[in-house]
Amino acid sequence: MASTLPQTMRASQWTTTSGGLDKNLRVNTSAPLPTNAKSLKPGETCVKVAYTTVNPADYKAVETLPFLFSKPATPCMDYSGTVVTTTLPHLKPGELVFGKTEPPVFGCLGEYVVVGKAGCVPVPDSVRLKDAACVGVTGLTSYQCLAPYVKAGDKVFINGGSGGTGTFGIQIAKAMGCHVTATCSGPNVDLCKSLGADEVIDYRSTNVVSHLQRSGTQYDLVVDNVFSDASLYWACHNFLKPSGKYVTVVGTPSLAWLRDILSVFLWPSWLGGGQRKLVFTFCTTNAVEYEKIAKWMQEGKVKAVIDKEYNLEQAGEAFAHLKTGHARGKVLIEVSGE
Repeated sequence: MASTLPQTMRASQWTTTSGGLDKNLRVNTSAPLPTNAKSLKPGETCVKVAYTTVNPADYKAVETLPFLFSKPATPCMDYSGTVVTTTLPHLKPGELVFGKTEPPVFGCLGEYVVVGKAGCVPVPDSVRLKDAACVGVTGLTSYQCLAPYVKAGDKVFINGGSGGTGTFGIQIAKAMGCHVTATCSGPNVDLCKSLGADEVIDYRSTNVVSHLQRSGTQYDLVVDNVFSDASLYWACHNFLKPSGKYVTVVGTPSLAWLRDILSVFLWPSWLGGGQRKLVFTFCTTNAVEYEKIAKWMQEGKVKAVIDKEYNLEQAGEAFAHLKTGHARGKVLIEVSGE
């Protein structure tokens, strides 16, 4: 099957991040194929990429530490596409697959990518490649923020329900049988309700902390997809059960953010510090968990929410839109199509 691979490929790449990744992406029509594409190692699969989606980690990593990457570099971790060749016995050439690559490899904004066993699973019948591409980082992160900590009947509070992680989080929590309260801005309230949220709080018109304190509801889990500061965490003992967990996955690197994080971990509870367990979740590639999400998608319990679609030449625009912080669900890029 290696003979079916071309000598080069099209890819959207960067050589500098000065002014932001979104301003520096250019299509290279003769980019080299990924390392090992024609001589796969055990457990690897070469995939022709149909679609990818953009995540904050895709630009934050390269803008913060550009010196770690060989240039020109190809961003993006999420993908869906077609198996070209594989060393895995349960996959075959021509099969539709989805998943993610591992940083610092990235690479999904190119026509071909080499992925490991944990990040390559079949796309179920009836699930579109566009939708499967959205699961990569955010779908799996949402699952890992929820599954270890809740069971059917539990109450979950999701701060930030309308972004990529939030839209998957609401649906996954409901698929697990949980009661869900989520926050978002006014224009996205109906979206969050349509995904299954039992209660939606408009953070622009309502003080979220005060509302939660007045409600009297005791949650089993808080998932904070925003964590712009630690104010919600400091108050969470008023609405999060003593046995509950406060899970967060994000943060914008800055001195203020670092101060908040250090204070959360170092300020003891008996001196007025946090009263509940804080857990940072880092997405760990897991094929079994991907298969679980895929099954829910096939059953119609979980769907991808796609805000905007771009082509390879518009990759910079896709990142610029993601950076606004106002994307509803996922931002999709067509790499080579279906």
